[in-house]
Amino acid sequence: MSLLLLEALGALLLFVFMVWWTMFSGRKKGEMKNDSPPPTPGTEEEADKK
Repeated sequence: MSLLLLEALGALLLFVFMVWWTMFSGRKKGEMKNDSPPPTPGTEEEADKK
């Protein structure tokens, strides 16, 4: 029984480590900035009508 609990604890610790690693291992200076202008509204609707 104790071996089962030890294995479950190991799996939980591995899961917590994986979540922590994916959340906090981003870029050093944050996300890249997108300098392109936003798309104009309505252009996709007009293209669909043609």
